[in-house]
Amino acid sequence: MTKAVLIASYIESELVDEIRGVDARLDVLYEPELLAPPRYPADHGGGEFTRTPAQEAEWRRLLGRAQVLFDFDRANARELPELAPKLEWIQATSAGIGPFVRRMGYPDRMPAVIFTTASGVHARPLAEFCFMVLFAFHKKLLLTLRDQRLHHWERFAGADLEGRTLVIVGMGRIGREVARLARALGMRVVGVKRTSAGVPPAELGLDELYGPERLHEALEQAENLVLCAPHTPETEGMIGAAELACLPEGAVVINIGRGALMDEDALIEALRSGRLLGAGLDVFREEPLPHGSPLWDMDHVIVSPHSASTVARENERIVELFRRNLRRYLDGQPLLNRLDTTLGF
Repeated sequence: MTKAVLIASYIESELVDEIRGVDARLDVLYEPELLAPPRYPADHGGGEFTRTPAQEAEWRRLLGRAQVLFDFDRANARELPELAPKLEWIQATSAGIGPFVRRMGYPDRMPAVIFTTASGVHARPLAEFCFMVLFAFHKKLLLTLRDQRLHHWERFAGADLEGRTLVIVGMGRIGREVARLARALGMRVVGVKRTSAGVPPAELGLDELYGPERLHEALEQAENLVLCAPHTPETEGMIGAAELACLPEGAVVINIGRGALMDEDALIEALRSGRLLGAGLDVFREEPLPHGSPLWDMDHVIVSPHSASTVARENERIVELFRRNLRRYLDGQPLLNRLDTTLGF
């Protein structure tokens, strides 16, 4: 039996051909003129775009046929359960889709649909971003660039990372990749994981592993802190004023998880107090970051526009995951990266 696969965000034509090549039972539907054009490589949101009435009618016809969706149709997100009644599975292009799926009410409105994430695809780029931030602060890159602009020559002493403690909150694939790179640099690595009982720290590339009930104990050691936990009711606001006060003086804070993990006002106060060496932020409470946010103008903050995970080869990696899942789907095997709609990740 043929399965209709609708691609709902722009990807390169050669990648569409690769999807078509998975199995003759797939009817791959790809109409790029009906999709928002990308603003940069691997842009799944797209730029400004409005379909004509005829285009919208054609798109809705395709949705009505689709049994598999590559990416969400965000333009019709609210109506998706009604517009795609044959849908069996959605492969997302990002990892943190839990809050969106819950907000749209999809678990109740289309309970038979399976959701799979792109978990793992962004682990290396995000880990590399973390170390870009760590090097920028510990090697005084921002100071160096400032002095260069001023034609000012003044020697200084930076710091190395060997032997310093890095605490990672969230030990999924991203956290494990951060830990792997940290160990390669000789850092001491401590992880905080939702379920830690019976898990040997070495199995995750860690020196020590704590459960969330010992978060403060971990933070007291965090010369460097990386947040990469998913956004769930349990993790929302998990790093506030009390938690930031636990950090050693001169700590670096990095958030690549979700803005909701951090009390942004408390972070701003901690930065203003001078206790922190700096912060590297890829995610924020409100995105885009409001023009009036103090974070924009702080010399010891690196503001990244939620782009740390996006690299030029991202589509290739997501499509490879999708192709593997398509084979499993056709063979009746469990799909990779299945979202637990109860847990939210």
